[in-house]
Amino acid sequence: MSRLRAALDPKSVAIIGASENPNKVGGRPVHYLDKFGFKGKIFPINPSRSEVQGYKCYKSLGDLPEAPEMVIVAVAGDHAIGAVEDCAKAGVKIAVVMASGFGEVDPVEGKAKERAMVATAHQHGMRIVGPNSQGLANFGTGAIASFSTMFMDMDRASGHVAMLSQSGALSTVPVGFLRQRGIGVRHTHATGNDADITVGELAIAVAEDPEVKLMLLYLESIPEKKYLEELAAVARDRDLPIIALKSGRSEAGRQAAQSHTGALANEDRVVDAFFEHHGIWRAQDMRGLVEATALYLKGWKPKGRRLVAISNSGAVCVMTADAATTVGMPMAKLAPETDAKLKGILPSFATTTNPIDLTAALLSNSRLFGDILPVIATDPAADAFLIGVPVAGPGYDVEAFSRDAAAFAKQTGKPIVVAATQPSVAQQFEAEGTTVFPTEVEAVTALHQFLAHRELMARVAARPDQAPPSPSAPVSDTTSMLNEADSLALLAARGVPVVPHRLCRSRAEAIAAFEAIGGPVVVKGCSADIAHKSELGLVKLNVGSREDTGEVYAEMEAIIRKHGARFDGVIVGAMAKGRREVMIGAHRDAVFGPVIVVGDGGKYVEVFKDTTLLLPPFNAEDVKAALAKLRIAPLFAGVRGEQAMDVDALAQAVVMVGELMRDDAAKVTSIDLNPVLLDSAGRGCVVVDAVVFQSQ
Repeated sequence: MSRLRAALDPKSVAIIGASENPNKVGGRPVHYLDKFGFKGKIFPINPSRSEVQGYKCYKSLGDLPEAPEMVIVAVAGDHAIGAVEDCAKAGVKIAVVMASGFGEVDPVEGKAKERAMVATAHQHGMRIVGPNSQGLANFGTGAIASFSTMFMDMDRASGHVAMLSQSGALSTVPVGFLRQRGIGVRHTHATGNDADITVGELAIAVAEDPEVKLMLLYLESIPEKKYLEELAAVARDRDLPIIALKSGRSEAGRQAAQSHTGALANEDRVVDAFFEHHGIWRAQDMRGLVEATALYLKGWKPKGRRLVAISNSGAVCVMTADAATTVGMPMAKLAPETDAKLKGILPSFATTTNPIDLTAALLSNSRLFGDILPVIATDPAADAFLIGVPVAGPGYDVEAFSRDAAAFAKQTGKPIVVAATQPSVAQQFEAEGTTVFPTEVEAVTALHQFLAHRELMARVAARPDQAPPSPSAPVSDTTSMLNEADSLALLAARGVPVVPHRLCRSRAEAIAAFEAIGGPVVVKGCSADIAHKSELGLVKLNVGSREDTGEVYAEMEAIIRKHGARFDGVIVGAMAKGRREVMIGAHRDAVFGPVIVVGDGGKYVEVFKDTTLLLPPFNAEDVKAALAKLRIAPLFAGVRGEQAMDVDALAQAVVMVGELMRDDAAKVTSIDLNPVLLDSAGRGCVVVDAVVFQSQ
């Protein structure tokens, strides 16, 4: 991303609208560039001053001794438009436009002004950050082109976290949270309205910084996916975790976002599927964005997420188990030999099953932590550890506890967290480098996020097909529905199992189909003008004779012609069997392209809404992981002595639908397969009803 080098590491910076007062928008960048050790040239521009904050000040951009690589435009309103034009003509590479009053307040005129600025910039090879941008801050290079108040009381120390945001405030609020935890930040950038350089494009350049170990994103809209896809690929190559907080989950939130940054709304469930497909963890709130940061920076490479909890409080043990169950984190079942060894160390009144309750024995033997941790570490089921110390004081050797825990973590490389409410206890564990949370719920939540995210990243990295998805065809405004026979034929040609059937265009053909298929049969009217056949009486089940089949054929032809619809014939199909009705659907999202939905089916699909989404390309294992999230998932394995269902066949059918949607030549815009009958393991699944739309 060398084209954006000047945004992150410029050799020279000019400030149009520079102020002597460091508490003004035009004064902050000058102050910060000096404070944070920027090594390049600084050119304040203000026609009314000869000097600004100790630097020679120039009357205009044309008076500078050279064209600066970056210019901070800190003048308001339409003055910024003229300044951007001057920058472009002068050969500036990056303009950071802080002025507001554009697309975020006026989606018509404001956006038009943005487009005009960008067009002018591109004519001369210049790129724009903003407008409505709080600015960029790279603490690694000292290039602080920002007016954030947060930086006034920060020192020069930088860390390994990058924070990128479309919002100014949300580019720095997480920084405040992390500073409270002693965690430094290397980058924090606010792109504002994303009129030119989007937060995704800038994030790609930041992700290539080898000092960045964790990336945080705050997004209010995703107007296009290509940069986030490229970002995910860079992150995957670097094994760089990305956590994203995407606001606008509710309709009220989406409306607020639009008034904030001129954002476009995205369908929330599709955003979830997009992030998961690319190994990005989606945080639910600000706490989820930053709470687990310290764990990501430990360099741990976890092998699983089964938890072992140890405490001197039975209540903490119980609440830890509850918290783990809530987030879906399994409590490890320790091996019998581990239990036997623990019984040899702990007093008889202690609990050796997981969670391990040390009780008051810890007061009389400060070596208990150090003695039992190595024993548990050898258990193959122990992936991660939580130590709860809710109360400690005189008589408790907290220094020994913290030292033993830190040594254990260093020796094993296994994740370990501490829950300690008392500051005096927390401080001693933190002094040894162990991450501490005030409560076991917070500790479990953060640990689960870290472990589940690393698990997701590993699954995405192991996916065989890592080729970037082909650009999706634009969603067409003109579509037409295929009749059901053509829909089934298209699916069958792509390897999707469909019910045996024949399209009949005469009464004689219908009778012949009955004899060939064998009764009883299903008879359905077929018309490209009718999507919902049941409401019109165009579906008859269990038709049991030649004569009845002929009669039903005639009835359905009459119904279709009565409604003025095209009569494409009548489908005679086998009465398929299955144990569960599921559904497979697909559509083309305007931003994310093909989206596949799979879940519980039948006539109540819109009532129970037990479905999950996937974005192709994906494989059968991805589908199975998605199916496991459904409320009906336990039924797939078989309950109360039932056989398991053929999830493998269902997963393969979903993969085939995904591949069909990826093929732009097929021109398929949406698919509705409901019901799909799922049978026992080894007996497959079959589509019995299909509606397919194609673009014109």
